[in-house]
Amino acid sequence: MKSRRKRFFFVILGLAGVGIASAMIINALRGNLNYYLTPSKVIAGEIGEGKRFRLGGMVREGSLKRDANSLEIEFILTDYQSNVTVRYEGILPDLFKEQQSAVTKGQLSNGVFIAEEVLAKHDPSYMPPEVQESLHLDKKRPEGSL
Repeated sequence: MKSRRKRFFFVILGLAGVGIASAMIINALRGNLNYYLTPSKVIAGEIGEGKRFRLGGMVREGSLKRDANSLEIEFILTDYQSNVTVRYEGILPDLFKEQQSAVTKGQLSNGVFIAEEVLAKHDPSYMPPEVQESLHLDKKRPEGSL
């Protein structure tokens, strides 16, 4: 009878250990999760200030401003319905330019997106699926405008 209780105790102990380990893993993964939002969703207030997320859209023509004395850059990301100003300090990817899709990672502060990382598309035929889906280029953008 004692060996049966021992086995039951070890099974319960093992299940508790697996449960605790699973909870810790899920908690760690949830902390590293970065949501993807478009400028319209940001303007609508779907995420609060100070929370990290990815912002994607097209770099609006004529919006790229560089500070002559530092590496600070400011530009506007648009989904053709709303615009969000993005500030980034660092070197932009070689393929980054106006009228191209970009995805940035960072957080919102006083209505301005402070980017920690900026990603640009890799070739003329590529656009991140999330950006392409959110823009619905053929439906929302009038011909020849950005």
